[in-house]
Amino acid sequence: MHGCGNDFIVFDDEQDRFSWDELSQLARRYCPRRFGVGADGLIAIGRHPGADYEMRYVNADGSRAEMCGNGIRCVGKFVGDELGDIRSHIKVMTGNGVLPISLSRLAGKVDSITVGMGVPGLKAASIPTTLKPISEPVLATELAVDGTILSLTAVNMGNPHAVSFVDSITDQLVLGIGPQVEKHPVFPEGVNVEFVQVLAPENLRMRVWERGVGETWACGTGACATVVAAVLNGHSRPGSDVTVKLNGGKLIINWPGEGKDVQMTGPAEFVYHGFLGLD
Repeated sequence: MHGCGNDFIVFDDEQDRFSWDELSQLARRYCPRRFGVGADGLIAIGRHPGADYEMRYVNADGSRAEMCGNGIRCVGKFVGDELGDIRSHIKVMTGNGVLPISLSRLAGKVDSITVGMGVPGLKAASIPTTLKPISEPVLATELAVDGTILSLTAVNMGNPHAVSFVDSITDQLVLGIGPQVEKHPVFPEGVNVEFVQVLAPENLRMRVWERGVGETWACGTGACATVVAAVLNGHSRPGSDVTVKLNGGKLIINWPGEGKDVQMTGPAEFVYHGFLGLD
């Protein structure tokens, strides 16, 4: 499946067959694009007593991720179209807690998914980062990387993000600077890196270097972090629907302001069905 080009191996693990270590092994084996199925990550959909479903997500390199915005939209479409769940509202347990999902249908198929992505973490301790004291937000804070001075705003959307607003998004920034920021010592657990061009208050262009994956065509939590950072820096207005244009499509993000949930709306698609021989 994919959400705006961010693609995943998705399967129903109702019987909880696989441990986290086994999911990591599966991801490392089958996510490489020339030697396996090819995907940015792997999603196992299970059941949880505190929610309708559980999403366990592993990056392509086998590392465990707390959340994935494009991935959770794929979960919504999977349970609606593949598992036959006819409800319009479900709850999914993630590494970032239980998140509410609304499913919109067209001709009986899930057409659009809206996810309540939770309240963003803004203090340095929640990222985590040493760019600021632990109780302070990281807002437009400078970081020198390979001779380039970046202005970073850090946001946690269940996973950590560093957002930089730039005049022009270049390969040198995304592919050259991005991986260095991901592994920079000021981010002890690594970080996803977004480079953003403000086209208008309700129209942003974003490319992302994802922690544990590399550049991906989309990042749902990254789009949410981008709009949060845009509101905090005065580029966008709180409570407005903001279109974030990604390499693989568009997402609509709305953040009313501090202490409020971020709402993300976008599509998810099946690419193909198949079977893996787990020998």
